[in-house]
Amino acid sequence: MAPVTVGIAGFTGRVATLLASSLLEQDPNVHIKGLARVPDNVAKSISSKSNVQVFQGGAFDPDQIRSFVRGCDVVVCCYSHDDRIMVDGQKLLIDLAEEEGVPRYVASDWCLDYTKLEMGELFAKEASQRIKVYLDSRNSIKGVHMLIGGFAEVIFAAFFRIWDWQTSTLRYWGTGDEIWECTTYRDSAQYTAAVCLDRNAVGVFRFVGDVISTKAIAAALEKVYGVKPKLEYQGSIDELRSTMITEKEKHGDDYWNYVFHWYHYFTLSGKALMGPKYDNDEYPQVKPVKVDEFLKTVPLEQLNGVYMAMDDKIKKS
Repeated sequence: MAPVTVGIAGFTGRVATLLASSLLEQDPNVHIKGLARVPDNVAKSISSKSNVQVFQGGAFDPDQIRSFVRGCDVVVCCYSHDDRIMVDGQKLLIDLAEEEGVPRYVASDWCLDYTKLEMGELFAKEASQRIKVYLDSRNSIKGVHMLIGGFAEVIFAAFFRIWDWQTSTLRYWGTGDEIWECTTYRDSAQYTAAVCLDRNAVGVFRFVGDVISTKAIAAALEKVYGVKPKLEYQGSIDELRSTMITEKEKHGDDYWNYVFHWYHYFTLSGKALMGPKYDNDEYPQVKPVKVDEFLKTVPLEQLNGVYMAMDDKIKKS
């Protein structure tokens, strides 16, 4: 059988770059086609490969997109932008892929389980919900949805407002025993690559690197870094819900001032957790890391910024 041809739209971002690397690692014969607005921004370690082809084009360039998707066995969307691109841009990509006979489409998800929520209940994932509905209505192209909980790197990011390394403070809502489902970017890419290379893989997949409480995260921080975090109580889960609504009303379009509260609530309340059943065993060749193993790879003073540092690392690769 001929090697799988994987098309990756939005080819310059962290997920796309890690996915391309994972594909090449898992199957050196894979053929990768990438769509990028600025091809020069694609990591040279990827674009220099003989089995990687880069197409120039944006989310609303139909002629370029058609050339890009033609001949693909699966198209992966790695867009990360506003709702116009995440909904209308993805719909165009899906339509053209279907017209060109592409059998599978991996939506731009990599998140908590929005399939358990009402439409728009978590506003930040409404675009993903709408794309799933759209894919479910297609005749020939089949949707693939990669759910991974939250990215481990994001959980420790400064903007997520949980961990503050300068004061060694770990903030929590509820009892501290509520769980987080988290997966590193690399492991998420590894699972996505495995699904792309499996021609029969369609539908919703739920993968997880670790299932861990805030109190257990504190123990992992102490174990790895030798620093005992201060646990700072923020309020009950009901108070978190009130806070997220109030902050959204207060800040409006200033998304980053409150969106983290919404992710905290829909995770810690259990409303958008993936478990208890996960699909890790479907691809045993992927060995995801636990939180303590992830922490061992990052100096303490860099933990708050590791999420942003990934982009600099990609640009240099």
